[in-house]
Amino acid sequence: MQTIADVSSHSIADLVSLSGRGAVVTGGARGLGKAIAVRLAEAGANVLVADRVEELARQAAQDLERNYAGKFAYAVIDVKDSAAVRATAQRAADAFGSLDIWVNSAGIFPFAPLAEMSDELWDDVMAVNVRGSLVGAREASRQMIAGGRGGVIINIASTAAFKGVSPGLAAYVSSKHAVRGMTKQLALELAPEGIRVLGVAPTYCVTEGNTEAAEAAMGGDKDAASEITAMITSKLGRVGVPDDVARVALFCASDLSMFMTGSTLLVDAGEVI
Repeated sequence: MQTIADVSSHSIADLVSLSGRGAVVTGGARGLGKAIAVRLAEAGANVLVADRVEELARQAAQDLERNYAGKFAYAVIDVKDSAAVRATAQRAADAFGSLDIWVNSAGIFPFAPLAEMSDELWDDVMAVNVRGSLVGAREASRQMIAGGRGGVIINIASTAAFKGVSPGLAAYVSSKHAVRGMTKQLALELAPEGIRVLGVAPTYCVTEGNTEAAEAAMGGDKDAASEITAMITSKLGRVGVPDDVARVALFCASDLSMFMTGSTLLVDAGEVI
């Protein structure tokens, strides 16, 4: 059994630093994933941006390279493709010398009332949000175990992992409950290898994906979607932005959270109180 280090004597700067650590962020080319990749890079990590859209992934990696001192790369993957996820984990380990941090941020949230939901929509949501996270964790853990220095796996869940939300999101809510449960189970299984598994559960944040989802829910009416999203606030007085979530992901990835595993941290401005 690999013992988690006691970092009590480390300075705050050392606890936050990710210098020399290799990281992969799926869905890392925009939204929450991109913000997380930026914070990891700022903390010193070498980061591979993994995304389905090649141009966005390339641009995100180039932005990191322009602004930070680490090593950066990108990969075009669909997390439903297990072979592609496996190759990405191997590529990161080879390029950076180790794979220490894996962030499962890729996800989809199509809107469909239950009576209109197709089997295909349900299966697609589960394939991306649940199986994609499981495969990411599996392939990352294989590299981490082989590297012999432990690591951290971070699953981006949602406040929908704690409660029901608006009608039309049965598949999404079910998938995020599954991700939260998976986080607990994988934490148990991987603890002996020194691998910590944590979840991060954001409330609504202003992202490209959420904007597109709102428009889809309103039948493509951008003005109606904008009016609805403009009314969203929180108990803390404003709507969330991607960096609100990225800072918590950085905490999870860093040694500040060294004695934590299995928890899903709410980043919800009090939504689930």
